Amino acid sequence: MCWTPQRRALLAHFRPTRMFIPVLLAALCGLRRGEIVALKWRHVDLANAALAICESIEQTKAGIRRKETKGGRARNLVLPALVLPDLRRHRARQADELLKIGVGLDDELPVVAKEDGGVLQPNSLIHEFVRILGLSKSLPRIRFHDLRHGHATHMLASGVHPKIAQERLGHSTIAITLNLYSHVMLGMQKDAVARVDAAMSLAIETDAKTPPGKVG
Repeated sequence: MCWTPQRRALLAHFRPTRMFIPVLLAALCGLRRGEIVALKWRHVDLANAALAICESIEQTKAGIRRKETKGGRARNLVLPALVLPDLRRHRARQADELLKIGVGLDDELPVVAKEDGGVLQPNSLIHEFVRILGLSKSLPRIRFHDLRHGHATHMLASGVHPKIAQERLGHSTIAITLNLYSHVMLGMQKDAVARVDAAMSLAIETDAKTPPGKVG
C-alpha cells in the first residue's frame, strides 16, 4: 500500500477507534505488532520527535513474554510530523481514561494498552484490527503486517536509501531489506535506466546538432 486515497481512507476509518494509534505506528513508522504493544511512554520523546524501539512482546501458550526486537538490537526512529499531534492527543486521552479508575499515567505504562493500562496481547491487537476493518464495505481485507510492508514500499519507491530503510524497519542486514523488497528495487532500477537513456539521448541529439570542429 502506497499513499493512495485508499490508504488515507484506511487511516480515516480507524481514527475514531482505539486501534488508530497502532495502525498509525505500523503505517507511518513501520513497527511490528510485538513492538507496538511493548512500547512504553518512556520510549517516546515527543519534544524531539523520536522513538526508541528497545523490545518486543511475544505471545506464547503460557502467556506473553518480553524479548529483544526481531533484528536483535534496539533502534531509534524519527517520528513523522503527522504522527506527533495524534500521539499527544492519545496520551491526554489515556491519562483522562486512567484517572477515572484512579490510576496515574507514568512513563512505564504502555502507549497502546488496555483500558486499565494493562499490557495488550499481540493477538488481541490483530483480532481487533480485523474486526474494525471488517466494518468497512469498501476497504481491502489486508493483514496488519501489510501496513509495515506499505511503509517500507513507500520509503523505497520514494528514493529513500535501502540502508536507511533497513535501519528504520529493524532488519538485521541490508540484504534482508533488499530481498524482501526486490520488486520495488526492480522498479527503481527501471526508473534509473530510463533516466540514463533520457540523458544519453539528449547528449546524442545535442552532439548531432553541433557543427564539426565545435565543442558542444
